[in-house]
Amino acid sequence: MTIQTLPGLFISHGSPMLALNPEQVGPALHRLSLNLPKPRAIIVMSAHWESNALEVSTGTRPETWHDFRGFPDALYEIRYPAPGAPDVAEQVLNLFAEAQITAHANSTRPRDHGVWMPLLHMYPEADIPVVEISLPMTMSAEAIFKIGQALAPLRDQQILLIGSGSITHNLRELAWHGETSEVPEWASTFRNYVVQQLTHSDYPAILAWNTIPYVHRNHPTIEHFAPLFFSMGTGDRFSIVHSSFTMGALGMDIYRFD
Repeated sequence: MTIQTLPGLFISHGSPMLALNPEQVGPALHRLSLNLPKPRAIIVMSAHWESNALEVSTGTRPETWHDFRGFPDALYEIRYPAPGAPDVAEQVLNLFAEAQITAHANSTRPRDHGVWMPLLHMYPEADIPVVEISLPMTMSAEAIFKIGQALAPLRDQQILLIGSGSITHNLRELAWHGETSEVPEWASTFRNYVVQQLTHSDYPAILAWNTIPYVHRNHPTIEHFAPLFFSMGTGDRFSIVHSSFTMGALGMDIYRFD
């Protein structure tokens, strides 16, 4: 079998309701998967595994974790039974060691919705092994970027690298109940600035995230933006796979890094 190179991705995973109501982004994720060689494994950094130190899931059969409350019963019945990949996790830990990045194995971590929800639309058969890595909130943007750089060689081994977060994520300012809501200027300006810098390969401007216009309005906390730093480290050629907003100000962009 010929080994093919896969990209790194940044996926805005949105509300947990994406699992039941795919809107525009579910079909976009499905089309993306059809246009890629089938991965032999997937590695995901999720906004929903915040940690102090960098951790790597090494379990063989991680549970599907419904790490949210107050949603319809049908959402809690969903399972994503893709196997873990202890061999790939070991490779990840070795690459971190070579890059002098301290990381720890975690054999008991369940799979949060930042992992299984986008994969539900990309690979619904759940037949591709998945390894999750944590988002170390004690690290700088540059350090998270270097995590992506350390794992970038795995792209040449037909392993798909994903940062799962959201291009905008201010839950207090969303139109939750379906009322028509235009995209506010503070959200579109932020998103357009990020895309402009990435298009011009100005990664340092994104890593200096505190200087981005309206950053704190779009990200009152940084955990949903930080997986982008990881994805940026996986490749230096940026392209947009999908761009949309839902519930007014919730950006659902998907970016590709080759």
